[in-house]
Amino acid sequence: MTTDNESLKAVKGYADDNDLDLGWMDTRGEWGIKVEPGRRGLTLGDIQAGSYGDAPDRSDNQTGKPRGAASRSGAFRTGGYSVTTKSDVWLTNAAMLYEEALQRQWSSATDIPWDTVKPLPDDIERAQCQLATFLTEVEFVAADVPGRWVANTTPDYFEPRMFLITQIMDESRHLDVFRKRAFANGGGLMQRPTITTSGVVGNIDLSRDFTEMSSRLHISGEGGVLTIFRMGELMAYNEAEKRMYRLAAQDESRHVAFGVMHMRYLSETEPDRREEVHTYLDEGERAMMAGNQNPAGGDSVTTEAMAILLGGGKNNYDEGIKKLMAIRRRQVKEYVQRIRSAGFGERFVNGRANAEMMAYL
Repeated sequence: MTTDNESLKAVKGYADDNDLDLGWMDTRGEWGIKVEPGRRGLTLGDIQAGSYGDAPDRSDNQTGKPRGAASRSGAFRTGGYSVTTKSDVWLTNAAMLYEEALQRQWSSATDIPWDTVKPLPDDIERAQCQLATFLTEVEFVAADVPGRWVANTTPDYFEPRMFLITQIMDESRHLDVFRKRAFANGGGLMQRPTITTSGVVGNIDLSRDFTEMSSRLHISGEGGVLTIFRMGELMAYNEAEKRMYRLAAQDESRHVAFGVMHMRYLSETEPDRREEVHTYLDEGERAMMAGNQNPAGGDSVTTEAMAILLGGGKNNYDEGIKKLMAIRRRQVKEYVQRIRSAGFGERFVNGRANAEMMAYL
């Protein structure tokens, strides 16, 4: 509610009479901003109004001051924020992705029909548990890494920070649901995959820059996992497993969209960094071929488990490998589409893209 001049004078008169200091009433940001709820309620996008919606190209805010609030002299430096340049973390639709994440939260305890899990042949159950073990580890890393960048990003760029917080929740739930599947049918966790610490997933931890991290996590890593989730019904043997993959894919698609849109924003605002990004993509494509997404090598444990599930048992392993190759081709095709959407499609024209990867197409 806007305070008119007469009311303000009355308040100050009362303050003077009672020896109160109300100086803070004169130190405020842009005043008179009123926002209205839209058809989805009052969203994060709706409050990007006036100067409050303008994120600075560079921020010196190290105090935790909310964007648009008045500065206070003597404020403590509450964070050693290293991400202080907008192009390093920004994307145009972070607020929308955040709202979608809020509206689509689900529970692994109550939204998965666990009662539909029935006894399976031993080879199928062991393969399910092995794939669940792999996905549990992958999703742990995908939840762990974003937290570091939340803490390192200035509050002036709160929209991507808030989305990353929802990603941490999503990935934690994925870790949770696949771990539950490993125990839900009399099995348990199997062998820890060997490739995850040396391929795409492991290298995410080594990133020194947010864009470097995002190219590894959102584009290469989660992009490949998203395809597995989308094709998960081919490896599902009951409604619980089908629901698990559908809901996880719904979440994962937001994370991938975040990475694509950030890369697009960086491409448009920092063209001098395009070669740097291409270098990240070079590395990611090599890791994709050396890692879990290569059925001819890499992590044979996960590959074999997926082939057994796709074929319907170890006796149909060759048929399962054929289906797995189709999934790998789809992973590459969707990767190419994402990179083109992000504005770096020239690598598929000028021969820079990994030749082994392109052979899948």
